[in-house]
Amino acid sequence: MVLNRAAHPRARNEKMIIVLKPHSTKEQIDHILERIEELGFKAHVSQGELRTIIGVIGDENKLQAEPLAAIPGVEQVLPILKPFKLASREFHENDSVIKLNGVRIGGGALGMIAGPCAVESEEILDEIARKVKAAGANILRGGAFKPRTSPYSFQGLGEEGLKILRAVGDRYQMPVVTEVMNPRQIDLVCQYADMLQIGARNMQNFDLLKEVGQTNKPVFLKRAMSATVKDLLMSAEYIMAAGNHQVVLCERGVRSFEDSTRNMLDMSAVPNVKVQSHLPIIVDPSHATGRPDLIPAMARAAVAAGADGVHIEVHSCPEKALSDGPQALLPDQYASLMTELKQLAEVMHRVIDH
Repeated sequence: MVLNRAAHPRARNEKMIIVLKPHSTKEQIDHILERIEELGFKAHVSQGELRTIIGVIGDENKLQAEPLAAIPGVEQVLPILKPFKLASREFHENDSVIKLNGVRIGGGALGMIAGPCAVESEEILDEIARKVKAAGANILRGGAFKPRTSPYSFQGLGEEGLKILRAVGDRYQMPVVTEVMNPRQIDLVCQYADMLQIGARNMQNFDLLKEVGQTNKPVFLKRAMSATVKDLLMSAEYIMAAGNHQVVLCERGVRSFEDSTRNMLDMSAVPNVKVQSHLPIIVDPSHATGRPDLIPAMARAAVAAGADGVHIEVHSCPEKALSDGPQALLPDQYASLMTELKQLAEVMHRVIDH
């Protein structure tokens, strides 16, 4: 339940959390929400089995803890200093676990995403899926709609690509993730995909974020090339504020002056996010480095840093790939890397669902 009342356009919003007493009744919760609205604030309710938490947003000049704490049924009022509320550790202390048809991401479970940059044909995708599944990957990726720098580059197979991705994913019992590029594609992609990817170029496409926030599909949100960690979490907040709390973050490198790699992989983003947010975060060393020779080391570093999974592009013949072939691992290379990642995961008490 979300109550809306617009603040003055020049007002700065403050955020607080109201912790209700255990086993609060529906009547008490409704009364608290009514009082919050009467005071001119917005509310967002999070109900657990034993306790209810209400996030409150309002003008910093008017939002005070005292009148809120005096409402019957309120146990504690806590201020939130971060601009992202729903994504913060203050709002949700424990790690969130996102589930994709039996595959968990977060809370000690690793999402190992693998597949080609683009779906090119069912034959090629089938070969890749069979091999990455055997190696230990538990989520299949492949683009049906491809945002390319050049308008003359391969743009993807569209719905035909989605059908192929779904068929191959079902064949190998792997949930599938694919990119959605604009709000008009959401309904179509939702028919086939288990998870919606928001690419780096669309991380701050706020209309798109709000639209995927109204779906019931988990969202794989990639960090933009010039975005801070705060920017990434604020984009996640857009999705969550629209009602969808199933968000998985992705660190895939940021722009820097270094020109020997595609981007600069910000490995510190993993523990940085973990301190500030309860959302899972996966690392994509393929897009971050653009170099197959660097992917294994960065993938190992990601798991060691506490990432909730690794996203790697794999192609059976990278030199013939229609998109991003130079940054893809061969299936045998991926299998060798997964052997190492499984050993590292075991040492760190992590599990990989199959």
